[in-house]
Amino acid sequence: MAAKQPSIETLVLHADGHDKPLKSHANPIFQTSSFVFDSPEHGRQLFAGEEKGHIYSRIGNPTIETFEKMMTVLEQGSGAVAFSSGMAAIMGCTLPHLRAGDHLIIGDTLYGPSTTMLTGRYEKFGIETAVVDTSEIENVKAAFKPNTKLVFLETPANPTGKLSDVEAISEIAHGHHALVAVDATFSSPYNFQPLLHGADLVAHSLTKYINGHGDVVGGVVTCKTPEIATAVRNWRKDTGSILGPFDAWLVIRGLRTLPVRMERHNKNAKAVAEFLRSRPEVSKVMYPGFEDFPHHDVAVKQMREGCYGSTFSFCMKGGYDAAKKLLENLHLCTVAVSLGNTDTLIEHPASMTHASVPEELMKKQGLTKDLIRISVGLENVDEIIDDLKHGLEIVGC
Repeated sequence: MAAKQPSIETLVLHADGHDKPLKSHANPIFQTSSFVFDSPEHGRQLFAGEEKGHIYSRIGNPTIETFEKMMTVLEQGSGAVAFSSGMAAIMGCTLPHLRAGDHLIIGDTLYGPSTTMLTGRYEKFGIETAVVDTSEIENVKAAFKPNTKLVFLETPANPTGKLSDVEAISEIAHGHHALVAVDATFSSPYNFQPLLHGADLVAHSLTKYINGHGDVVGGVVTCKTPEIATAVRNWRKDTGSILGPFDAWLVIRGLRTLPVRMERHNKNAKAVAEFLRSRPEVSKVMYPGFEDFPHHDVAVKQMREGCYGSTFSFCMKGGYDAAKKLLENLHLCTVAVSLGNTDTLIEHPASMTHASVPEELMKKQGLTKDLIRISVGLENVDEIIDDLKHGLEIVGC
């Protein structure tokens, strides 16, 4: 009888194993830049790849590798590579597979700096980028060219929650011998595991749900095959964009509580979304858990049952002035960028996280000036709602 796959609740506590250095129970922090060789010959063997071991923390570090092992198990991949930021991870899951003359397809709704980098920056390297609404499969099919090497998308997308069918897109891409990379930061591995739906790479900003406490900047890419993982790891080694040991230790600690945090995040978000939808000051709530949300069926298909994330957007009837006024009159919710923290964060994407996106693309994304993004935290949900109610009453209709 085949062994049963442990639950994610168990894996986050035991995926790194029990055989830790010096019999420690918690993972130690290897806060060192270099590692000592037994002899000159030992050093030569390590550099030649003839023997496994550690050389220098830009190349690898036991604390970082512990976190990478945990992510590999959680995502059911073949290897994970930790980066110094989410943006470094986005570069690490795309550029190692591209060269001048290649064609890249990206989703039309992404985190603002991702759009900026994958279009303007990559074009300077001779990489052609097509911006496509990946929620519509026919658009994805039509975008492929003979030199298309990779599709990069977010689902749910930042900040509108747009959903894309990763399984269907992966089937199309693989038919063209192209890879699929998914930024699943909005979901976390608790809500959605893209590798199980056909994707080749999955990226996360560790700053968000995986760490969960707002005290780390980092990223991670988990890969379907060992070959892809090797390419990404070599890219990181050469660019020097590795996560630091102390940050890795903090992320390991945050990851331990991911399932219990996500349960509360998901539950609170549903209640807040329903509240906002009932308010006359709000014109639209873009929450993937609503049955009438575009492509809600995709969310049901590929996300954990009832778990649609705690970061979503809503629009104010009074436009930008109303959005600004609401943010000015909140006391519990914190006006700040980022998401997935223990506390509730709220921001205005058009002037903050997505300010670098060209105005024409903003319009295509539906990223309007009346739109507010909220990351619902772990506070008592009635008190989150009371704070929003207070602000909305001041805004008025």
